[in-house]
Amino acid sequence: MDKKILLTLLLGAAATFGMAQQKSDTVIVELGKTSRVIFTVKDRKDLDILKHYDFQQLFQDILVKIEKSDSTSLAKNDSTNTNAVATAEPTTENWSSSSSSNDNDDDDDDHDDWKVNVHERGWGRTWQSFNFDLGTNNYLHNGKFPDADNALYSVRPWGSWYVALSSIQRTRLGKKFFMEWGMGVSWYNFKFQNDKVLIQKDDIGVHFVEDPRELNFTKSKLTASYVMASLVPIIDFGDHSRKSRIWEGYDNSFRIGLGPYVGYRIGSHSKQVYHDDGKQKDKNHDSFYLNSVRYGARLQIGYRATDLFLNYDLNELFSAGKGPALNAFSFGVIF
Repeated sequence: MDKKILLTLLLGAAATFGMAQQKSDTVIVELGKTSRVIFTVKDRKDLDILKHYDFQQLFQDILVKIEKSDSTSLAKNDSTNTNAVATAEPTTENWSSSSSSNDNDDDDDDHDDWKVNVHERGWGRTWQSFNFDLGTNNYLHNGKFPDADNALYSVRPWGSWYVALSSIQRTRLGKKFFMEWGMGVSWYNFKFQNDKVLIQKDDIGVHFVEDPRELNFTKSKLTASYVMASLVPIIDFGDHSRKSRIWEGYDNSFRIGLGPYVGYRIGSHSKQVYHDDGKQKDKNHDSFYLNSVRYGARLQIGYRATDLFLNYDLNELFSAGKGPALNAFSFGVIF
């Protein structure tokens, strides 16, 4: 055999062997509908390094940078030659990060980078979420609680639950400035201190009296439901485009917002519960001269994984001259 042909075959075999040695192992992890993480391992010796890598902290850093639209470098494990690509389509930005120190290996530097491709999260980006407000409600009469005067319409804080379900949009207006706006439904439940309270309505107005029946009363309350709309500017010092959730627990920032809301009453009823040859319930569906519209201010405060709300109605619960002058309020936790 000609020496040149033999030399060519040997060089070809060596090149083929070298390429086989450099063949990468690739694992693709699908995340959500459009995102995926690709791990490409060129040297299986790196598996021992990966076993001790803090991937939780790495992904937290990546997500923070994605939310902040930050293209600065991410920290890379000092000795790993592992490649990873996280993709969220459609791609509009490409961030690559590598160690700032000079490596002495012979590998192409492009293969030592963490590369993150994400959808643009600039100004005007809106995230949609659902809020569940759970708390208690009460009202003030001339700036003080009615039970100070032993009024029959005084309510119990425990049992006077406020519940609201809302679809909320969170729109970025600035680096740390957002607008949360949306619509939903809410329920006032005023459970009276006196279980014998009976609500009566006539042409003059609504009256709170004690039920004269000799029965064992266990509950008396007034319930009103509303369709609501709110517009709350938020300052989020954590600069999170997506609204944090109480069960996620990763957010260590402080956030605060104050804005208006308005609601339209869609239903109301009174209910008495008593025992008379068994448990009995009397419901009376009526407007009771409740104002058809309620409006006020909403305060939201959040820290870490907890968000609280306070709603205060600026208009009175009942129509002017038709019932006691009461301004309702509610406060609780946002889930």
